[in-house]
Amino acid sequence: MRKNIVIIGSFFFIFGFISWINGTLIPYLRIACELEEWQAYLVTFAFYISYTAMAIPSSRLLQQTGMIKGMSIGLCIMAAGCLLFIPASLTRNYTLFLTGLFLSGGGLTLLQTAVNPYITFLGPASSAARRISIMGICNKVAGILAPLIMGSIILKNSGSLIHELAQMNNAEKRLRLDQLSRTVILPYIFLTVILLLVAVLIQYAHLPEIKPATTAPAEPASHSSQTKTTAALRSRFIKGFLAIFFAVGVEVLAGDSIGNYGLYHGMNLDIAKSLTSYTLTGMMIGYLAGIWAIPRYISQQKAFYLSSWLGLIVTAFILLLPGRSSVAAVAILGLANAMLWPVIWPQALGGLQGKTLARGSAILIMGIAGGALMPLCYGWMAKYINNQHAYIILAPAYLYMLYYSILGLKTTPIKKLIADDKQFAPDTTN
Repeated sequence: MRKNIVIIGSFFFIFGFISWINGTLIPYLRIACELEEWQAYLVTFAFYISYTAMAIPSSRLLQQTGMIKGMSIGLCIMAAGCLLFIPASLTRNYTLFLTGLFLSGGGLTLLQTAVNPYITFLGPASSAARRISIMGICNKVAGILAPLIMGSIILKNSGSLIHELAQMNNAEKRLRLDQLSRTVILPYIFLTVILLLVAVLIQYAHLPEIKPATTAPAEPASHSSQTKTTAALRSRFIKGFLAIFFAVGVEVLAGDSIGNYGLYHGMNLDIAKSLTSYTLTGMMIGYLAGIWAIPRYISQQKAFYLSSWLGLIVTAFILLLPGRSSVAAVAILGLANAMLWPVIWPQALGGLQGKTLARGSAILIMGIAGGALMPLCYGWMAKYINNQHAYIILAPAYLYMLYYSILGLKTTPIKKLIADDKQFAPDTTN
């Protein structure tokens, strides 16, 4: 099992690096492609909306190909998205950049649909949040490194860039922006090579496969029993979907908007380009605390409840504190966000198996659309009020998660919702 956790952890590292580059791409593309602020947040929209578009197709593809081959396909799709950054940067075409981000997100969807159930059920349910927290550390270590590495490459010596561009004529400005745009080529070629290499090597990793089980069919359930089961599943999936939607939405908004928010409060671009790393450091601290405390000193549901309250309190600080203190509060928001995702998954999927598990995982993955829509709504609101007051969008998200955490504290997991749902079962022969 330890080997499997290490392998899956490497995938979460890839998730984190590819996902959290967006925090640097937003100010980078805003300058290089001469965008309005709300247009820059189409970066997160294009990347995360692919989760909604591709979640169900990914689930069906994995049923046809199996997990291992499906992971390789996902990595190849991500590589294709990274490769598209080359013509995008040469032409400074924002639509091509967004298409590359959509493809990268689509490949990640396929990977996440496969590995999230693995780590959730790779041990006792009571410690599922602890295992997901370990995966979160892999994700956030990459997330901390991504803005630092990419920022040092694509926005090197950028402190006076905005002032310089303001002093240039149109011809000089075009040449300087073309030069800036091409700085992204080399790192994305490197990412493409790495992803293709991992796609080949994963074939030899001997991860447990999920294959059709050869169990005898169970007795058919009565119509009233099926109706109750369907209603219970629908309610569970809707609530879980909304929880994932808001959890990913607040996480992405905090991490990907902080750079622009720093610029709004007068920070130098050399500093603002790496602010995402501070938010992810807050999440890292939260994950480490979760690994240490759950379930030794606190239940995962109680940690979820307290994290939701902390998110509401920090949101108030963001709205009320002045200048850079408010920016620091956005970074601290990462601490509140750490224990949201790790608890929502076991709460939403607890007791499910077979087709129901596959369906539930796909529906929850679709909830990652929160990362597409909440930052875009924030950018739109910032245009009409201001960047600081637009963070009010966080409040209803944390209020819903507070409700969902209370629901988890009051209810016990459903042990078995569909008795005859055994089309798929874990194959542990590897």
